[in-house]
Amino acid sequence: MRIKKHPILDFKNEDKKLINFTFEGRIYQGYEGEAIAAALHSNGIKVYRTSYTDRPRGFFCAIGKCSSCFMVVDKLPNVRTCIMPLQDGMVIELQKGKGKINV
Repeated sequence: MRIKKHPILDFKNEDKKLINFTFEGRIYQGYEGEAIAAALHSNGIKVYRTSYTDRPRGFFCAIGKCSSCFMVVDKLPNVRTCIMPLQDGMVIELQKGKGKINV
């Protein structure tokens, strides 16, 4: 599901380190430093949160201006995953509604 070749854009993921992260209890792989949302999308994950009315939300603006990609990252809610860089060992969870701090 990852774009590898594009007529205009140049992807340099081969220069990046492949790392592990956990989403909803399962281990996935992505490139260190890429946006969390991009790593999730490339692994086939399209729903990142549910609204307070329980409607699914996913990748939308990809520039950190909306709230569609809010997720719980390392127990911190409301992380804009479209602009947050992926790091080795991150624990990522779906967010329900406005999110709650998990301590």
